[in-house]
Amino acid sequence: METAASNAPARIRALATEAVHAGREDLVELGLHAAPIDLSTTYPSHDIEAEAARIDAFAATGGQLDGPPVYARLDNPTTARFETALARLEGTDSAVAFASGMAALTAVLLVRASMGLRHVVAVRPLYGCSDHLLESGLLGTEVTWTDPAGVAAAIRPDTGLVMVETPANPTLTEADIAALAHSCGSVPLLVDSTFATPVLQRPVEQGARIVLHSATKYLGGHGDVMGGVVACDEEFAAALRQVRFATGGVLHPMAGYLLLRGLSTLPVRVRAASVTAADLARRLAADPRVARVHYPSVGGAMVSFEVYGDPRDVIAGVRLITPAVSLGSVDTLIQHPASISHRIVAEGDRRAAGVGDRLLRMSVGLEDVEDLWADLCQALSARRAPVRTAAGHAPAPGAAHAVPRAEAPSAPESHPAVR
Repeated sequence: METAASNAPARIRALATEAVHAGREDLVELGLHAAPIDLSTTYPSHDIEAEAARIDAFAATGGQLDGPPVYARLDNPTTARFETALARLEGTDSAVAFASGMAALTAVLLVRASMGLRHVVAVRPLYGCSDHLLESGLLGTEVTWTDPAGVAAAIRPDTGLVMVETPANPTLTEADIAALAHSCGSVPLLVDSTFATPVLQRPVEQGARIVLHSATKYLGGHGDVMGGVVACDEEFAAALRQVRFATGGVLHPMAGYLLLRGLSTLPVRVRAASVTAADLARRLAADPRVARVHYPSVGGAMVSFEVYGDPRDVIAGVRLITPAVSLGSVDTLIQHPASISHRIVAEGDRRAAGVGDRLLRMSVGLEDVEDLWADLCQALSARRAPVRTAAGHAPAPGAAHAVPRAEAPSAPESHPAVR
């Protein structure tokens, strides 16, 4: 007999709860507490006719296989747990994981190109390697660069994708996702949401069709795992699985395990680091050695700032903060985009997108804010010994336009759980 309770709609769980439990619902039934790691590359079966039928079904549809896996390039139970959890956090039907964020973006482009839709409309700035992949035409794609207002006019009959990164790497420029989605019409909007994570924004709820993450960053969160993931509807996910199988850009199960574990603390890490980042942004905005501070209204743990002095001195001067590429780790990282992450982008395009020679990008971790500020203060006053050229001159840093300091946005008091 059905009760009133059984007829009641299931309660929508908060993001923090989903982060801990999604992808792990069967563990108690299995008699486990921690998710198991399945390292098998192949799986035995005596029924070759059934196996052949399952492989045929995957080749035809790209759908997830019923029953045990066949081969690790087709599926892996540990990776599947991470995919399930990330899809739940993003509010999508499915998610498909890859060996890196660039492998994930490559798969998206290949799916659209296979349909004869090789043209991409993109908004700069993007992550430097994403920019390069589109601009180089390595996959046979053609890109039209535009600002958000020009997206609708840039779309052609062969446009397969509109791509934006918000907040953008490394300027933290934000785009109106809902407005962009409207401009796209029937063309899918892909949002690289690596900086925001599902804790701060869920692009699909604003009209995006595809969400891309470099899982290496915040989803893993400890600087010890590399991966990428695409959250989308099941139809597109099926096509992505076929590309993943054909090209081999699979996520290793150990990485899948670490990413699933990383998701469980994602909300706590992002919110704690965001508070510190907003505090540092305010302090930097008031510092006379800093020309401009970039901090997004959505919040987050990324801060970019332009210095009046030589940015190389700051990189050389930090002692607690780690001078390294990447982001999203529990420790604070700082890097010079024009020299490292966006070096591969043509200089003129880089500058036009706001990636100047005096811009520094900082990924704020979980250290105490006073310790971080003390390290930043001494680094901002540091001076390297000049490196002399053969002619005896010290090379000057690239010219950059110094702009008045701007107040950083206030830190959001709190980011409510996404439901």
